[in-house]
Amino acid sequence: MSRLQEITITNHTLPNGSTHTFHFTYQVVGQPLHSAPIVLVNHALTGNSQVAGDDGWWNSLVGYDKVIDLNRYTVLAFDIPGNGFNQQEAHLIQDYKALTTKVIAEVFWKALDRLQINRLYAVIGGSLGGSIAWELAFLRPKAIDHLIPIATSCKASDWLIGNALVQDSILNNSSQPIEDARMHAMLLYRTPASLQQKFANGYKESENQYAIESWLKYHGQALESRFKLQAYKLMNHLLKTIGQEQTQDSLKTFAQQTSAHIHCIAVDTDYMFTKEEQEQTVELLKDCCKHITYQEIQSIHGHDAFLIEYEQLNNLLKPLY
Repeated sequence: MSRLQEITITNHTLPNGSTHTFHFTYQVVGQPLHSAPIVLVNHALTGNSQVAGDDGWWNSLVGYDKVIDLNRYTVLAFDIPGNGFNQQEAHLIQDYKALTTKVIAEVFWKALDRLQINRLYAVIGGSLGGSIAWELAFLRPKAIDHLIPIATSCKASDWLIGNALVQDSILNNSSQPIEDARMHAMLLYRTPASLQQKFANGYKESENQYAIESWLKYHGQALESRFKLQAYKLMNHLLKTIGQEQTQDSLKTFAQQTSAHIHCIAVDTDYMFTKEEQEQTVELLKDCCKHITYQEIQSIHGHDAFLIEYEQLNNLLKPLY
């Protein structure tokens, strides 16, 4: 049974030269720390550190006798500082634009140092969590055995940056910011074909609206009930900062230095982080990195397939665990 534990990293220097003290939480499941190989799981934009158990957002992958088997591994998950999972308003981050995914990775490494963890068997994450996995590897190229970024990229695309701007505008100007931003985001996470298959232009007479409208409003209201506005602003902002400092040359240097086996997994219909981004990364690094692979989840559902197509993802991950 996991429990929410707190950690504080004081006086961390931000890119703008200011310092910030980060209060955030984490959970450990499976084997006790330092008794088994450690798997670090990074959550996505609206996720949290609860990856296993009845309410775990990735409990189809993480659990006893599952692919990431808690009988064999210690699974550690941090809450991204400022995501609001500990429900403490004082720990939300007001100056959210001062943070980057690299800062989050720096803070995570400081937390790992505090826990006396200097090597990770695997770092795995989807979407934003996968990008933070890349940032962790960039900072310490020889500290991770298996890097597993899923439905993500090591550098934000113009498409992603543009959508983050639209989301930020909604979050700062709408009268119902979380609901409206979430409705817009849900369309980025799926595909036209996925929504057509799901709803087929269905109409809910009792609600006097299309089924797709009802579904979008439901997801908007559901997130509003459990997520803080300031947390959403931060998490959305982080998307545009992914790999800000990386160039083709620095990526090649990383590939030459790293000892990690890199396993890139894309979704063939992903509009948010396209498969072409992952393919281009692998193509760029393969001549410098001895152990890098590319695999695809085949799905009609777009970006969210990494949360939907569990059987495919299980099969792709089994050889690693």
